[in-house]
Amino acid sequence: MTYRILLAEDDAQIREIISDYFSAQSGDRMELIYAENGAEAKAFLQSESFDLVILDIMMPEIDGFTVCRELRAFSDVPAIFLTARAREEDLLYGYELGCDDYITKPFSLAQLYAKTGALLRRAKGTVVSRELICGGISMNLTTLAVTANSTAVTLAPKEFALLKFLMEHKNWVISRDQLLDRIWGTDYFGSPRVVDNHIKKLRQALGKAGAQIRTVIARGYQLTE
Repeated sequence: MTYRILLAEDDAQIREIISDYFSAQSGDRMELIYAENGAEAKAFLQSESFDLVILDIMMPEIDGFTVCRELRAFSDVPAIFLTARAREEDLLYGYELGCDDYITKPFSLAQLYAKTGALLRRAKGTVVSRELICGGISMNLTTLAVTANSTAVTLAPKEFALLKFLMEHKNWVISRDQLLDRIWGTDYFGSPRVVDNHIKKLRQALGKAGAQIRTVIARGYQLTE
């Protein structure tokens, strides 16, 4: 079995060193795909499937924290932060966002490889086809497929993340602020009405099943059966 690993690191020399070491240790059991910045990493994660992600935090365009937060909106793939930031608050923030482990620079290649292998082994056999179901809407968290009344639905990343959060909290009334913090991040300073616009698009994409998303006046939204 070959594991696909996304290595998001802007330093070409570090990418090469990690790649050479992993290749020497694993033979052809680990395939590394490279992202040179956060935007590339985000695009890869939205369009391809990986068994593990190694994320540098201080990357151009989009930082690793943001990439991890957006990744966790739609995937549980194991993630390791590779960073020079070793402050306790940074470590705790990373774990809060959903990373599985930390490696601080300068780092040991043997330690990075060992932690990568441990996470892959832990995930193997525990990754099953997980599905969220609410009324006529279903979401497969392994394949990321969404159906509404047995019809396949194509969703943009933000609509997918919104639906996933609502399905994970079905029958709860979720406020706009909660959705903003979860999907757009606590550093978003735009209009909260952006949530309404994306909910509208989500309802349209779901067709008749879109009626399951109720507007609760002055409080937020609720996904019901």
